[in-house]
This record gives sequence, structure tokens and C-alpha cells, in this order.
Amino acid sequence: MIGRSVNRLEDIPLVKGTGRFVADMSLPFQLHMRVVRSPVAHGRIVHIDATEALAMSGVVAVWTSSDIADVPPVDFRDPSAAALLPYRQPVLARERVRYVGEPVAVVFAVDAYTAEDAAEAVLLDIEPLPVLMSASETPAEFEKGYTTEATVLNHGYGNVDQAFADAHTVVELDLELGRHSAVPMETRGAIATYDASVDMLRLYGAAKVPHRNRDTLARMFDRGPQSIHLHELHVGGGFGVRGELYPEDVLVCVAAMRLRRPIKWIEDRREHLVATNHSRQQRHLARLALDADGHILGLDDEFFHDQGAYIRTHGARVMDRTLWSIPGPYRVPAYRGVGHFRLTNKTPAATYRAPGGYESTFVRERLLDVAARKLGLEPEEIRRRNLVRPEEMPYRRTFSQAGVEPLILDSGDYPGLLAKALSAIQIETLKGEIARRRSAGEIIGLGMSVFFDESGRGPADGAIASIDTHGHVELVTGGASVGQGFETVMAQICAEALGVDYKNVRVIHGQTDRIPYGIGAHASRATVLTGNAVHVTAQKLREKVLSFASEMLQTLVANLSIKDGLVTTDGKLGPSISLGEIARRVAPGSPHLGDRAPGLSAEGWYKTDQLAFAYGVHVALVTLDKGTNAVSIERYIVAQEVGRAVNPMLVEGQIVGGCVQGIGGALYEEFNYNETGDPLSATFADYLLPTMHEAPDIEVLITEDVPSPVNPLGLRGAGEGGINGVGATIANAVEDALQQSGVITRLPITPPRLMAKMA
Repeated sequence: MIGRSVNRLEDIPLVKGTGRFVADMSLPFQLHMRVVRSPVAHGRIVHIDATEALAMSGVVAVWTSSDIADVPPVDFRDPSAAALLPYRQPVLARERVRYVGEPVAVVFAVDAYTAEDAAEAVLLDIEPLPVLMSASETPAEFEKGYTTEATVLNHGYGNVDQAFADAHTVVELDLELGRHSAVPMETRGAIATYDASVDMLRLYGAAKVPHRNRDTLARMFDRGPQSIHLHELHVGGGFGVRGELYPEDVLVCVAAMRLRRPIKWIEDRREHLVATNHSRQQRHLARLALDADGHILGLDDEFFHDQGAYIRTHGARVMDRTLWSIPGPYRVPAYRGVGHFRLTNKTPAATYRAPGGYESTFVRERLLDVAARKLGLEPEEIRRRNLVRPEEMPYRRTFSQAGVEPLILDSGDYPGLLAKALSAIQIETLKGEIARRRSAGEIIGLGMSVFFDESGRGPADGAIASIDTHGHVELVTGGASVGQGFETVMAQICAEALGVDYKNVRVIHGQTDRIPYGIGAHASRATVLTGNAVHVTAQKLREKVLSFASEMLQTLVANLSIKDGLVTTDGKLGPSISLGEIARRVAPGSPHLGDRAPGLSAEGWYKTDQLAFAYGVHVALVTLDKGTNAVSIERYIVAQEVGRAVNPMLVEGQIVGGCVQGIGGALYEEFNYNETGDPLSATFADYLLPTMHEAPDIEVLITEDVPSPVNPLGLRGAGEGGINGVGATIANAVEDALQQSGVITRLPITPPRLMAKMA
């Protein structure tokens, strides 16, 4: 089953319209919650008047921060530095508001329409305060004793100053990435219900990290984790922003416990654009030192990360991953990275698909392209000369700072994949075509990038597999589905070991009451981490099956195999027995059991402290329109090494989907604000998404040349490689089309920004 492009199991309810999203679910006697949000970016709360709202028929309650003063700020998912704690977001604004869209009050009513009307009737008296709209500006006061620079992180090694002193060529760029984020089909939503008879709180909603969100809620509410259960529903896309713990998720839980009725909340699209996590916005002052032959001597980067108004559940993770990844898959003898983690009066930011990877690849690959032009080298040649070579694997990069984890590339052939990508696009033929078209007056260019992507980060994940008396397999995992084909891939891995049709495996995920621990689905973890846990578990169950079958068939285990749910004797005609029959014969009280536990089930764990690095190459051909300054992508190829593809069709789908998202951030998507902090991108008329018209036919080259040595199945993640290199690749292609050097310094590359460059 592993390696086959079988159809997705999860598609049937979705294409038939029987999917179960948050909006599809309702509970008896539920109340609807509506959030009253700040209309100003920064201000002091003078008074909140809910008199009119409370007088409306059907309104049950209106809360402000004073009504839930005992509820702590939304906590971090992982342990974070104590210095970051004061910057966490309160569930409802206390004394100050810090961005347009911040929750100030909540209304609970018998239906959604009454709740919305009542929310509009809540009157806010907010005294405006000065706004801070740029992380590059001098930090201001966050509150007494704290500035808006929450922390400064440093990553580095080697003698950077000496590297630049010895350099033949130095490249310096001032680079910016615009603020953009994920826009799933379904906006955020949550339903909470509390059963007082058993003291059980249940939260229904999006996936990603249900077990970790359960644990965070348990800490915040000072409850035992087993008294809270989270239930994943269908998800209209995740991409890093769905499934995090937001103030609204906490509020529905608190209300369910206090009002003793189910609470339902769903945001509208404007709320999503102004309140759900933003990401990406950074400004980099980057320098690259090289010798006369184009070999990198040193890299120096100081950057400013625009976190928005508060620090949400990820802490400083995005900035940390950016610093960690900037040298990329190249030999960089000396590196210094300094990241300023600063708050502004914008929507808070967190992770979005390939967090830190998209940003660092843009910076590094822009430096390389400008350096190549300065040294008279082809873009692919400067990369060949600097890429880590196969014989150097595993490649270790140790940072000088205490507490910064080393980067260890497990294995790989980066130059080999670059050669394959260039061969697939027929680079020399393509360059000839570009030259001919330029001579005819076209503005056309070619760009590329090389990247790595960490995946399979531990520490551990587990699974439980069982076979019933009909021979059906149930697989309970600690993973989660965010639309990536999770059920299908886990079923394939399980079916491979048990010798059954993958359609005969029922995959349970995202249900904290079915399995006590789980890692969820984030940071390209699911296939590598949960997949290997499923592999270990299924192998244990296989051993159990064959042990019982050996006794029942009176033959050695070595002579048995499982195919199509039937245990048979190899090499000759002989007796056989179905998995269902074995399950029936090992029911409680069976004489076959001896002192063994009844039933066919197994629990397994996969633990690791090593990362399996995926890596890839992006190449793009673009043209620029002289009249409109618009960028069109004629060709785009992604070559990615995945170690071993469980389902190549799903890998390709992940790559294509990620690439289109990357195109959005490179050319269209940006959250803009005016000078007073008002959002200017709060509808799809202003926040532009790429459509089928803008998306090219993306060519995908999946390679399985170097299975990862750090996990049993040899897997590498594939969820973020499609997006990682897009910003850098398109920027390099546009600059090549302009035949200039160092002029494309900001994403997205919009027609107004190109106008001066094309004059």
C-alpha cells in the first residue's frame, strides 16, 4: 500500500455534502456568542455600556473583562521565556485595546441574529492613544515597565567580522516581507458544552493540535486534562492559523461552564481578516560576504519581526525558526543573526505554512542572486558552489548561543536535486528562448531557489490499532487532519503491515477522549511522526495476529503471511484463517488466550530527537506586462525530495496547493493599514487571493532518491515545501526580467511597486 496513489478516504462526505463543519453542528438549547471588537488600534477603555443590549429580548448575558477577571491571558502552547509572559493576550481587553478587532465584550443570545444585533448595541467609549505601525520604529511603551520590544534573539557562529574583512565581494540588501496569512474556506468557529453531572467540558471545532490545546485549557482553568475533551470536526483548510487557541475558544468554554448551556460561535469573513493570526511581516538588513570564486564566507542579518499587538500561543517561534534557517542548505562558515521581536498595533501574528522558512529563503536566495550577478556567475552556478554536498552528510551546524539547538541535516543530495530540476525544465533551451524573446522586446525572466524544510519533529506520538470480529481495523491516532489526506495516508501505512485493503481501516483522529496523548498536525509532522507511530503499532498488531494464527493453524510464524485480510501458509496449499475469525477466537474467556489479554489490539509509540529534512528546488519563468506592470507566471516547477512517498498523488497535491499559496504572498496578498491603524484589507475586494486564472500549471518532480535514515519508513515531510521557496523564486525571476540588480526588495511584488522599476 505504501507508494500507491490511491484515492482519498476523506473525500466521500465532502463531495456528497455530508461533511460536519462547525457551522453544520448545533446542540439543544445552545446560545450564540457574538464578539464586540475594538474599532480603534490603540486606546484606553473609558466605559462600556451594555444597557441597551441587555434589554433586548433573547439576550442572556453580556460580558466585559470585569466579568471574567479570574480567567488568565491565553497561554503559550510550549514553555516560553518568562520575559514574554506580560505580552500574552487577555481573553477580553483590559483597560486598553491594542488593535482593531480586539475582543472587548461578548454577547450571548438565543440566536445568531439577536446576538449580532445586541453586539452592535454595545457602546464603547475608548480614548485614542498614539499608534505604533512599524517594527522598524523606535520601540514604545507597552505598559508600565515593558517596551514593545519583547525580546531580542541571537543565532550565530564563526568570525563574521573577519569574513567580511576578507571578502572579495559584499552584497547588502534591505528586504521586506509583507503581512499576509492563511485564508481557509471555513472561518474559525467553536462549540462548547459542559456536563455538570460528570464535570466534563467538551469543545468542538478545528483541528491541528487538539491534545495540546486541551492541556493549555486545563492549565488556564486549573482543571485536570481528563475533564476536558476536544473534538475535531471537518476543517476547510488549516495552514497554521486554524486550530490554534484564540480568545474566542476560551470564551465559549468559560460561558458553557458558567451559563450551563452549549455555546456556539462562528466568525464572519471580516472578523477572520482582522482577528485571526497574521504572519510573515519582517524587515531584514542582510549582508553576504563572498570570495572571488563566489564561495560564501559569511552572512550577517539583523531583522525586525512585526508581531502585532500581543504574543499568541507560539511565543517567538516564527522569529526563532527564521534565525535558525537563514543560512539554509549552504556551507556558510560564519553567520550572525539578530532578530528584534517587536509589537505593533496590528492583529497579532503567529505561524503560517512554512513559518520562518518562507521568510529566510526569501532573504538568503535574494542575496545569492544579487551576488551571482555581481560576480558574473549564473544563478545555478553560485548555488552549486555553495550547497552542502552528499559526502558531508549528516551536516551539523552548531550555534554559539547557549540553548540554541544545533541544526543537523540528516542526509540528502542537494546538488543532485538542483541538477534534476534544471534538467526537467531544460535550462539551456529555456535560456535560449528567453534571449530570443528579450530581443523581440519582451520583459521575461527566470528565477530559482533552493531550500530545506524541517519535518518530523518529536518528541513522540502514539497510536492504538485493533481488529474486530468482522475483520475491520480501527486505528486511533494522536494526529489531526487539516485537509491534507491524513486518514488516507495513515490507513495506507496501517494496511501495509496488516495485509488489508486500506479502505478497511477506519482512522480516528483529533478526539482527545479516544487517546490520551497526541502531537496533532503541524510543522510537517503528521506523516513522519504519526505515520511512523502507526507503522510501529501496526507491526506490533501484526506480530500478535501471527502469534495467534500460528497456534490456530499449527505452523510456524515464519511460514505465515497476511493478504486481503486472510492469514495463509506460504509456499504450499494449506489452511488459512481470516483476521475476523482470529478476533472471534481470542474474545474474553477463550482457551487460546492463556494469560494473554483478550482481543486483537496493540498500542505503539514512535519517539525521536532527530529531524528528517525535506528539501527542494523551485524554478519559475515570468513575464511582465509593460502596460499594467502585472507579473504573469508562464512556468513553475517544484522538485522535492520526500525520502519515501506514501501516496505520491497526495504529495503532489500538497506541493501544488502550497505553491499557489506562496504565489499569493509573492504577488497579491497583503494586510495593509493606514497611519491610524485601521485595516485596509478587511474584504476580498482589498485582500487579493490568487484564483485559477492567476495560478499556473505547476510542474512537480517528486524524488525518492534519499530516504531519511532517522525514521523507520525513511519519510520526509511534504506539507511546506510547495510554499517555502515561492517568494524568493518569483522575486528572483522578476528581477531577472528587469535585468537589474538588487531592486526587488519587497513582497508582494505589486504593479504599483513595479511601476518605478520598469520606467
